[in-house]
Amino acid sequence: MKLISVNTGLPREVMWHGRSVTTGIFKEPVDSRVALRKLNLDGDRQADLSVHGGEYKAVYCYPLAHYDYWKRELPERELPMGIFGENFTLDSLDGSLEESVHLGDRFSIGSAEVVVTQPRLPCYKLGIRFEADDMVKRFFVSRRTGFYLAVTNEGEVGAGDEVTVIDRDPNGVPVAEITRLYAEKRYSSADVDWVQRALRVEALPDSWKEYFRQRLAQIPSAR
Repeated sequence: MKLISVNTGLPREVMWHGRSVTTGIFKEPVDSRVALRKLNLDGDRQADLSVHGGEYKAVYCYPLAHYDYWKRELPERELPMGIFGENFTLDSLDGSLEESVHLGDRFSIGSAEVVVTQPRLPCYKLGIRFEADDMVKRFFVSRRTGFYLAVTNEGEVGAGDEVTVIDRDPNGVPVAEITRLYAEKRYSSADVDWVQRALRVEALPDSWKEYFRQRLAQIPSAR
């Protein structure tokens, strides 16, 4: 993988449906190298810390390959790097990184080290960025969600840096599988197995683990 663009932005107030909303989703590419710290990149902040940012969402990554899909879906729309609110736009021969990157996988980027924690669940602020309420649903249904990173070692990063695997999580749960399980209405026995594997991933935040434990508790055979 390669880091194609580093994107940052500070919260701003915008008008949406007649009310003022503060959002940090407006990100723009940075030309210089940037310090990556435990909670975010220098020059980057989140507006609503109850659902954005924090240790397990220090960096949001989005695959460059998905831009081609959205250019077909939104032919009239300009799509500069960072428009999905991502901090890192990543390129890879694998294309759909959600299938090949697993929860708990560890990578080095520049002089920093990071770990994959969870997929993105879009909120209404993505609709604000695209000026379209239906964008949130379209984004989630596309399953082109991207994923979040926690920072295990602070350092500096910049466009052009290689993203190198340090360690693959032994549970082997793809980011895409977690998104599917989140949305699945009923679990098969194979789904239960995937959930149990996900619960063993140390990097998966407690909020996700609690969600999946509640889902399992509703299945008699999974108790």
